[in-house]
Amino acid sequence: QVQLVESGGGLVQAGGSLRLSCVASGRTFRDYGMGWFRQAPGKEREFVSGISWTGSMRNYADSVKGRFTISRDNAKNTVYLQMNSLKPEDTAAYFCARHRTATYSYIPKAVGEYAYWGQGTQVTVSS
Repeated sequence: QVQLVESGGGLVQAGGSLRLSCVASGRTFRDYGMGWFRQAPGKEREFVSGISWTGSMRNYADSVKGRFTISRDNAKNTVYLQMNSLKPEDTAAYFCARHRTATYSYIPKAVGEYAYWGQGTQVTVSS
């Protein structure tokens, strides 16, 4: 059983920064791509960013490109999302997720491509 635990959310003013962390249980973290998604009240969960199992490929939603950076530390079983220049429209619950297929050389954006999810961490950006 894989468990994902996010942290690092909070309240920040527009223009500020936050770094989200997601720690995964298990010994196979390094074999799987990871993703960050977000969900605002009344909206569908949407892809924010993903990183391949090797860490060599990254992908971002257009809305966060140039402001957010995803990274991973396989020694710590952790994936990060550095969020800079935050905007009120970034307000949402943020979830990390593990891709369902090991060593997959592709970064999927669909929710259904991810098999395990964390409980989420709230990010609120005030104007």
